Amino acid sequence: MYKEGACLYRNPLRSVSDVKDWRMEGGGQISFDDHRLHLSHVQDEAHFVFWCPETFPDGVIVTWDFSPIEQPGLCMLFFSAAGIGGEDLFDPSLKKRTGKYPEYHSGDINALHLSYFRRKYAEERAFRTCNLRKSRGFHLAAMGADPLPSPDDADSPYHMKLIKDKGYVHFSINDLPILEWMDDGSTYGPVLTKGKIGFRQMAPMKAAYQDFAVYQAVRR
Repeated sequence: MYKEGACLYRNPLRSVSDVKDWRMEGGGQISFDDHRLHLSHVQDEAHFVFWCPETFPDGVIVTWDFSPIEQPGLCMLFFSAAGIGGEDLFDPSLKKRTGKYPEYHSGDINALHLSYFRRKYAEERAFRTCNLRKSRGFHLAAMGADPLPSPDDADSPYHMKLIKDKGYVHFSINDLPILEWMDDGSTYGPVLTKGKIGFRQMAPMKAAYQDFAVYQAVRR
Protein backbone atom coordinates (compact mmCIF):
# COMPACT_ATOMS: atom_id res chain seq x y z
CA MET A 1 0.00 0.00 0.00
CA TYR A 2 2.83 2.41 0.82
CA LYS A 3 6.44 2.79 -0.22
CA GLU A 4 9.25 4.98 1.05
CA GLY A 5 9.45 8.29 -0.78
CA ALA A 6 11.86 11.16 -0.21
CA CYS A 7 14.01 10.83 2.90
CA LEU A 8 13.02 13.60 5.34
CA TYR A 9 15.52 12.70 8.06
CA ARG A 10 18.20 10.10 8.60
CA ASN A 11 20.36 9.50 11.64
CA PRO A 12 22.70 6.51 12.07
CA LEU A 13 22.67 6.93 15.88
CA ARG A 14 26.29 5.84 16.02
CA SER A 15 28.04 8.63 17.97
CA VAL A 16 27.43 11.41 20.46
CA SER A 17 27.54 13.99 17.69
CA ASP A 18 24.57 12.30 16.00
CA VAL A 19 22.29 13.16 18.93
CA LYS A 20 23.78 16.46 20.09
CA ASP A 21 20.50 18.25 19.34
CA TRP A 22 18.20 15.56 20.77
CA ARG A 23 16.39 16.25 24.03
CA MET A 24 16.22 13.98 27.07
CA GLU A 25 13.24 14.19 29.42
CA GLY A 26 13.54 12.20 32.63
CA GLY A 27 16.27 10.02 34.06
CA GLY A 28 17.83 8.53 30.97
CA GLN A 29 21.44 8.27 29.96
CA ILE A 30 23.07 7.59 26.62
CA SER A 31 26.19 5.71 25.62
CA PHE A 32 27.62 4.34 22.39
CA ASP A 33 28.87 0.76 22.17
CA ASP A 34 29.46 -1.08 18.90
CA HIS A 35 28.51 2.14 17.08
CA ARG A 36 24.94 1.99 18.40
CA LEU A 37 22.95 4.31 20.67
CA HIS A 38 22.43 2.61 24.03
CA LEU A 39 19.69 3.98 26.28
CA SER A 40 19.52 3.14 29.96
CA HIS A 41 18.30 4.66 33.22
CA VAL A 42 20.09 6.69 35.86
CA GLN A 43 18.28 5.07 38.80
CA ASP A 44 15.74 2.27 39.34
CA GLU A 45 12.53 4.21 38.67
CA ALA A 46 13.94 6.74 36.23
CA HIS A 47 11.76 6.50 33.11
CA PHE A 48 12.52 8.82 30.22
CA VAL A 49 11.82 9.99 26.66
CA PHE A 50 14.58 10.87 24.18
CA TRP A 51 13.19 13.22 21.52
CA CYS A 52 14.37 13.84 17.99
CA PRO A 53 14.40 17.65 17.56
CA GLU A 54 12.68 17.66 14.15
CA THR A 55 8.97 18.29 13.63
CA PHE A 56 7.72 15.87 10.99
CA PRO A 57 4.72 16.32 8.69
CA ASP A 58 1.88 13.87 8.38
CA GLY A 59 2.24 11.08 5.85
CA VAL A 60 5.49 9.44 6.94
CA ILE A 61 7.22 6.08 7.21
CA VAL A 62 9.48 5.77 10.26
CA THR A 63 12.14 3.05 10.46
CA TRP A 64 14.73 2.11 13.06
CA ASP A 65 16.71 -0.93 14.22
CA PHE A 66 16.11 -2.11 17.77
CA SER A 67 18.06 -4.45 20.05
CA PRO A 68 16.79 -5.42 23.52
CA ILE A 69 19.68 -5.81 25.95
CA GLU A 70 18.26 -6.12 29.47
CA GLN A 71 14.74 -6.48 30.84
CA PRO A 72 12.36 -5.96 32.64
CA GLY A 73 11.18 -2.68 31.26
CA LEU A 74 9.30 -1.20 28.35
CA CYS A 75 10.17 0.42 25.02
CA MET A 76 7.85 2.77 23.19
CA LEU A 77 7.78 5.21 20.29
CA PHE A 78 5.93 8.52 20.56
CA PHE A 79 4.93 10.14 17.27
CA SER A 80 2.72 12.99 16.03
CA ALA A 81 3.51 14.62 19.37
CA ALA A 82 2.58 18.29 19.86
CA GLY A 83 0.84 20.58 22.32
CA ILE A 84 -2.93 20.21 22.62
CA GLY A 85 -3.30 23.70 21.14
CA GLY A 86 -0.98 22.90 18.24
CA GLU A 87 2.12 24.24 19.95
CA ASP A 88 5.54 22.85 19.20
CA LEU A 89 6.31 20.08 21.68
CA PHE A 90 9.16 22.12 23.15
CA ASP A 91 7.19 25.36 23.45
CA PRO A 92 8.05 26.90 26.84
CA SER A 93 4.35 27.51 27.53
CA LEU A 94 3.82 23.75 27.96
CA LYS A 95 4.31 22.15 31.35
CA LYS A 96 7.75 20.71 32.04
CA ARG A 97 7.91 16.95 31.44
CA THR A 98 10.11 14.68 33.53
CA GLY A 99 9.58 11.23 32.00
CA LYS A 100 6.55 10.26 34.11
CA TYR A 101 3.97 8.62 31.86
CA PRO A 102 0.86 10.61 32.95
CA GLU A 103 2.59 13.79 31.77
CA TYR A 104 2.46 12.37 28.24
CA HIS A 105 -0.95 10.70 28.13
CA SER A 106 -2.97 13.05 30.36
CA GLY A 107 -1.03 16.31 30.29
CA ASP A 108 -1.07 19.20 27.84
CA ILE A 109 0.17 17.33 24.76
CA ASN A 110 -1.35 15.09 22.11
CA ALA A 111 0.53 12.06 20.80
CA LEU A 112 0.28 8.56 19.45
CA HIS A 113 2.36 6.03 21.39
CA LEU A 114 3.36 2.57 20.29
CA SER A 115 4.52 0.15 23.00
CA TYR A 116 6.43 -2.51 21.07
CA PHE A 117 8.50 -4.19 23.82
CA ARG A 118 6.43 -4.57 27.00
CA ARG A 119 8.27 -6.48 29.74
CA LYS A 120 7.87 -4.19 32.75
CA TYR A 121 5.29 -6.20 34.70
CA ALA A 122 4.72 -9.94 35.14
CA GLU A 123 1.41 -9.89 33.24
CA GLU A 124 3.13 -8.24 30.26
CA ARG A 125 5.82 -10.91 30.17
CA ALA A 126 3.24 -13.70 30.49
CA PHE A 127 1.15 -12.52 27.50
CA ARG A 128 3.08 -10.24 25.19
CA THR A 129 1.37 -7.64 23.02
CA CYS A 130 2.20 -4.45 21.16
CA ASN A 131 -0.18 -1.62 22.07
CA LEU A 132 -1.06 1.56 20.20
CA ARG A 133 -2.57 4.37 22.26
CA LYS A 134 -3.81 7.84 21.44
CA SER A 135 -3.60 10.75 23.82
CA ARG A 136 -4.58 13.06 25.29
CA GLY A 137 -6.72 10.52 27.11
CA PHE A 138 -4.76 7.22 27.19
CA HIS A 139 -7.07 5.59 24.65
CA LEU A 140 -6.12 2.02 23.64
CA ALA A 141 -6.58 2.13 19.86
CA ALA A 142 -5.12 -1.20 18.68
CA MET A 143 -3.25 -4.29 19.86
CA GLY A 144 -1.15 -6.92 18.14
CA ALA A 145 0.91 -9.95 19.12
CA ASP A 146 4.52 -9.22 20.05
CA PRO A 147 6.99 -11.56 18.29
CA LEU A 148 10.13 -10.21 19.96
CA PRO A 149 11.99 -12.63 22.26
CA SER A 150 13.59 -11.81 25.58
CA PRO A 151 17.10 -10.33 25.35
CA ASP A 152 18.83 -13.66 26.05
CA ASP A 153 17.26 -15.15 22.92
CA ALA A 154 17.27 -12.07 20.71
CA ASP A 155 18.83 -12.20 17.26
CA SER A 156 19.25 -8.45 17.07
CA PRO A 157 18.79 -6.01 15.57
CA TYR A 158 15.11 -6.06 14.63
CA HIS A 159 13.91 -3.73 11.88
CA MET A 160 10.93 -1.66 13.01
CA LYS A 161 8.67 0.11 10.52
CA LEU A 162 5.82 2.49 11.29
CA ILE A 163 3.51 4.02 8.67
CA LYS A 164 1.44 7.08 9.66
CA ASP A 165 -0.76 8.74 7.04
CA LYS A 166 -3.72 10.82 8.20
CA GLY A 167 -5.82 8.39 10.26
CA TYR A 168 -3.97 5.27 9.14
CA VAL A 169 -1.32 3.61 11.32
CA HIS A 170 0.54 0.39 10.45
CA PHE A 171 3.40 -1.22 12.37
CA SER A 172 5.65 -4.13 11.39
CA ILE A 173 8.77 -5.87 12.71
CA ASN A 174 11.12 -7.48 10.19
CA ASP A 175 8.33 -6.99 7.63
CA LEU A 176 5.90 -9.03 9.76
CA PRO A 177 2.65 -7.03 10.15
CA ILE A 178 1.90 -6.48 13.86
CA LEU A 179 -1.01 -4.05 13.99
CA GLU A 180 -2.93 -1.50 11.98
CA TRP A 181 -5.59 1.03 12.84
CA MET A 182 -7.73 3.64 11.13
CA ASP A 183 -8.57 6.68 13.26
CA ASP A 184 -12.12 7.86 12.51
CA GLY A 185 -11.32 11.33 13.85
CA SER A 186 -14.20 11.34 16.31
CA THR A 187 -14.07 8.41 18.77
CA TYR A 188 -10.83 9.60 20.38
CA GLY A 189 -10.79 13.15 19.06
CA PRO A 190 -9.45 14.68 15.84
CA VAL A 191 -6.83 12.87 13.79
CA LEU A 192 -3.31 13.83 14.85
CA THR A 193 -1.00 15.02 12.11
CA LYS A 194 2.42 16.67 12.33
CA GLY A 195 4.62 16.45 15.39
CA LYS A 196 7.77 15.10 16.99
CA ILE A 197 9.05 11.55 17.46
CA GLY A 198 10.71 10.18 20.59
CA PHE A 199 11.98 6.94 22.10
CA ARG A 200 10.64 6.09 25.56
CA GLN A 201 11.97 3.53 28.01
CA MET A 202 10.81 2.41 31.44
CA ALA A 203 13.52 1.42 33.90
CA PRO A 204 15.38 -0.83 34.30
CA MET A 205 15.20 -1.60 30.57
CA LYS A 206 18.37 -1.29 28.51
CA ALA A 207 18.21 -1.27 24.71
CA ALA A 208 20.18 -0.20 21.64
CA TYR A 209 19.04 1.74 18.58
CA GLN A 210 20.54 2.51 15.19
CA ASP A 211 19.68 3.73 11.69
CA PHE A 212 16.67 5.91 12.50
CA ALA A 213 15.02 7.39 9.39
CA VAL A 214 11.83 9.15 8.36
CA TYR A 215 10.54 9.05 4.78
CA GLN A 216 7.62 10.53 2.97
CA ALA A 217 4.88 7.90 2.74
CA VAL A 218 3.89 7.35 -0.88
CA ARG A 219 0.86 5.29 -1.89
CA ARG A 220 1.72 2.57 -4.36
